[in-house]
Amino acid sequence: MSCAESPKSQHKRSGVYFATGLQEEEKGAVHKRSFKVLEGLKKLNIQADQAPVIAVLGSGGGLRAHIACLGMLSAMKELGLLDAVTYLAGVSGSTWALSSFYTKNGNMQGMEEELKHRYEKNEWHFDESLDKAIQASRRENYSLTDFWAYLVVSRQTRELHDSNLSGFKKQVEEGVLPYPIFAAIDDDLQDDWREKKVQNSWFEFTPHHAGYPALRAYVPITEFGSRFENGKLVRPEPERDLTFLRGLWGSALADIKEDKAFIMDYFKDMHEKLKKKYLHRGGAKTVTYSNAEQMDVDEMFLDLLMAYAIDQDDPSIKDKLCVMQQALGPETGEFGKEMAEIIQNWNEISPEKKEQFLDYLLDYLKKPQEPITYSLRSIGNWIGDLFYDALTFVRKTGMCLWEWQWGTVYNFLYKHGNIADETMCNREFLHLVDAGLAINTPYPLILTPVREAHLILSFDFSAGDPFETIRVTADYCHQHKIPFPEVSEDQLKELAKSPKSCYILRGETGPVVMHFPLFNKDNCGDDIETWRKKYKTMKLSDSYTPSMVTDLLRVSKENVQKNKEKIVNEMREVTG
Repeated sequence: MSCAESPKSQHKRSGVYFATGLQEEEKGAVHKRSFKVLEGLKKLNIQADQAPVIAVLGSGGGLRAHIACLGMLSAMKELGLLDAVTYLAGVSGSTWALSSFYTKNGNMQGMEEELKHRYEKNEWHFDESLDKAIQASRRENYSLTDFWAYLVVSRQTRELHDSNLSGFKKQVEEGVLPYPIFAAIDDDLQDDWREKKVQNSWFEFTPHHAGYPALRAYVPITEFGSRFENGKLVRPEPERDLTFLRGLWGSALADIKEDKAFIMDYFKDMHEKLKKKYLHRGGAKTVTYSNAEQMDVDEMFLDLLMAYAIDQDDPSIKDKLCVMQQALGPETGEFGKEMAEIIQNWNEISPEKKEQFLDYLLDYLKKPQEPITYSLRSIGNWIGDLFYDALTFVRKTGMCLWEWQWGTVYNFLYKHGNIADETMCNREFLHLVDAGLAINTPYPLILTPVREAHLILSFDFSAGDPFETIRVTADYCHQHKIPFPEVSEDQLKELAKSPKSCYILRGETGPVVMHFPLFNKDNCGDDIETWRKKYKTMKLSDSYTPSMVTDLLRVSKENVQKNKEKIVNEMREVTG
């Protein structure tokens, strides 16, 4: 959109667009926010003619980051500091907190009691979350992100959001709240990131747009996930809900090995839950020839698909197929002959052919057939519609597990003529994942020239070295000639031994950076390592108690409370 376009036309934007500066919607929101910032500064006894751009960043760190970020926001608001902030940006667990913050219109009253109640009651609606995951599996681009979003993140946060990111527009356009930015990275460019720290890796979401800031290429947030070709919308899809986006933004809680083991165990546990929910029966049952006539075809097929999803080389799969063949009987005709051949050669055929056969078998069982004489559910379809969807979910999740496929969405730059980089326009799909896999704080999105941040308050909720985000960001900025305070490796190693609650980093140019490690000697004394172990990233929400929530909120708030004077002084300095 050009600057000459009227504000009214902003709401009609559709398709891919390129912004040479700050996008008009964001520009308008930041302009409105500047008046609120000036009012906020005045309440802090800071006089300014022009509002500085102050950004607050939250790092990743799973549920620890989610709760700690909420504590930080609560303290910032209570002390009047949040009123002076222009941008709020987050990675991974902090995006969960930010989305909750905006969903509640920035109202933090009662937040602590609500959080404690959630983890005291251990409330989580599995059936509702499973239904959402199964609905998502109907999509062509279903991936582990859908599974993770609806069945892991919703369980960790005890929240299932049907609302959308575009729903935050009104609050930010009126300047009532800071402008939010949610970070992700392009997983297909991970090798380029590791080798050259390429800027194209970074992807951002706001209430108005989604896209690549380095390319200045975007789509309206309401069209993110729709299908595009050559910049044109060819197949609209409904806007993805916040639960899915939270899964995309926060999809890495550990290294790949740990994540794989966690998801596989989680998936195994769903076997009996699926039986109970869709077949109204439970209890493990071994499928053998002797009891084949006591089982329904749908239960047999669920056992088969689960076994294949967990281990494609499981020797029992061939036995399960034999049971299926016996249960289906001679009525299968030509398909029965093909099935017999597949079973006979099961250990020799390729994985691709196995998967094609299982897909075909699933579709075959969905079609109306003659009822099986001994089946307990003598209905026209061997597999009912609802259970067919559940089986499709199992099948697709298993495929995504073995291919380790995350964040699959349509590439809005597909076949776009104005993109010189073939890597960006030749892919039909993108794979967007947790930005913490690159830098665990969203510095690259705030350090873009168009946002011109003067002061950055970086709250680090990471596991391990609390200065790793500074280290990697300094390297990134050095490679791309972006102004950022210089730091030495020896200095960072020394600081990490016994971190304080606040550090102020300055460069000759660029923003002043205030860095706040979550666990430090000011709020944890000599027990920093004990606190880190107590709140490790892969810790499941089931093991969180109300007292753990209260303690984590307290130490996070203290990092703001104990450093209020320093924060106000830096705000005063950057006003000039």
